[in-house]
Amino acid sequence: MMSIRKLLLPLAARHCVALGLVCLSVVACGGGDAPSATESAQGLPTETAQATSPTLNPALVQLGQRLFVDRNLSEPAGTACVACHQPARGFSGNNGSGLEVAQGSITGVFGLRNPMSNAYQGLVPSFHFVVEDDGKLEAVGGHFWDGRAATLAEQALGPFLNPAEMNNPNAESVVRKVAASNYANQFRAVFGADSLNQTATAFQHIGEAIAAFQLAALQPYSSKYDAFVRGQARLSDAEARGLALFQDPNRANCAGCHTMNPSSGKPEDSPFSDFSYYANAIPRNTRTPANANPNFYDLGLCGPDRSAPALPTDAPAGLSPESLCGKFRMPSLRNVAERPAYMHNGFFRSLRDVVRFYATRNSNLRDWYGPTALPNDLPVRYWGNIEISKPPFNRNPADGPVLNNAEINDIVAFLRTLSDGYDPATGITTPPTFPALPAPTPPARPNPPPLPN
Repeated sequence: MMSIRKLLLPLAARHCVALGLVCLSVVACGGGDAPSATESAQGLPTETAQATSPTLNPALVQLGQRLFVDRNLSEPAGTACVACHQPARGFSGNNGSGLEVAQGSITGVFGLRNPMSNAYQGLVPSFHFVVEDDGKLEAVGGHFWDGRAATLAEQALGPFLNPAEMNNPNAESVVRKVAASNYANQFRAVFGADSLNQTATAFQHIGEAIAAFQLAALQPYSSKYDAFVRGQARLSDAEARGLALFQDPNRANCAGCHTMNPSSGKPEDSPFSDFSYYANAIPRNTRTPANANPNFYDLGLCGPDRSAPALPTDAPAGLSPESLCGKFRMPSLRNVAERPAYMHNGFFRSLRDVVRFYATRNSNLRDWYGPTALPNDLPVRYWGNIEISKPPFNRNPADGPVLNNAEINDIVAFLRTLSDGYDPATGITTPPTFPALPAPTPPARPNPPPLPN
């Protein structure tokens, strides 16, 4: 069967000749300027995926929520974690940038990637490798699009020190702001009277508190799909057809990667991701400020925000870390219909366009990549990493789109059932909100000095 790789090989060869380039191989992963393999999954702290919300200290969870919504923790003040993770936007967002990437705390400074949803992050395991039965090596887990944070607490701390996000110069600056907050006493009550006196430890506690909030409050399993799995709701005809296509291994095959089990009776058995990494040849988003430089490429697992991870000792012979370049972690599809943008670079602004891309990438190349009909957001030397083996991406281009317009609409209808806030009694979905917080405990006033006799 003809594949996109076979389609690209002769085109890529002509491309190289026309430009006077020496392309040793499109299939092999070469490239002398690729990031070095300096980071190993072995030795990183590990985190066990938690499908259900664990029982956590309510005071710790409340503290995490206060940290999450505190606009004073950026530099300059004004940007909180919630600015890019809004409940009504699928726990994603762009902080008012008007783009598919978020604006940071400094006007005109933008992040590199489309912010991931931070709901259901307890499902994500620590970064590791898996050798499949067919001998292929797959990277799995880790937080952020490139898996560079091993734990949810580590991920929560990243934006505080990122110049393109909350822009604090160091951990001390963040801790100092927390110490000056109206919830500092709550922090001390949870972690100890002297907990804000040691910067390194206090900063780690900040991450732990935010992680606890996300685990306790942002995994509600309250969508129509969840009610359907529990036997509390029925899908519409369009939603049911979409579910069937979603699961069909010979058609859309969405469930081949976005794992689910609607017959188990337990919503927790449907994470809607296996948290592995793929290079799906997403078109280049020219609206993203970083892409104004035509020579810049976001290579995911190979950088620029990390170096390529070292391969495990049981990796197939001959494999190099460059085989990971251009791959990004697959997010969960829970709350996907509410997000303002899709994919790591935010190229897609509508959920329907995402499904249409999956249905037509192999057959309608020029619709996505322009006149050249060639992937345009990955260097040629990494084209061999593009996914072509799993349906629908193994489809012969001559066979046309894998889905028609009506089927695309049905899948979108099903995906809309994954939005949290569904009420089985009324059949209405209302965007979730954060729990109401009680007023913070005011600091204790010192006793007045005794009156003179």
